[in-house]
Amino acid sequence: MGFKHLFKAKLNWTSVPKETISDSKRYSKTHQIAIEGKAILDVSAAKAFKGDPVLYNPEDLLLSSVISCHMMSYLYVCSQNGITVVSYQDDAEATLEVSENGSGRFIEIRLKPQVIIKEKEKIDEALSLHEKANELCFIANSCNFLILHFPSCEVE
Repeated sequence: MGFKHLFKAKLNWTSVPKETISDSKRYSKTHQIAIEGKAILDVSAAKAFKGDPVLYNPEDLLLSSVISCHMMSYLYVCSQNGITVVSYQDDAEATLEVSENGSGRFIEIRLKPQVIIKEKEKIDEALSLHEKANELCFIANSCNFLILHFPSCEVE
């Protein structure tokens, strides 16, 4: 039987006086997320959805969750297979599709991990382990859209 872990976050939003918003029917999208013991995270909607463009938005955070979890899963499977990862970078992209009725959903995320390892003879294995990392990734396993991988691997 597996284990269950509970994660908690608190959201805090307060209405901004109407005179500070150009359209009185629109609410400010800026809010805060608090997780015990961590810095407050200021969040807004994406610029395309009338949010504050300098703040993180839910779409940024979802993409960040996927790439972060994939990297940690990848480092885990590399350690299991005797591969020494020297560096890992990703320049990921996510595509959000918005319908005419205003609903929307992510349709895919494209991960582009660039990995540098120590063992020249393990490049092919290091590339193939992205698939295993995707199978183990908690966040990827929770998503209902495509997560594509376009990895590269070099030797230090």
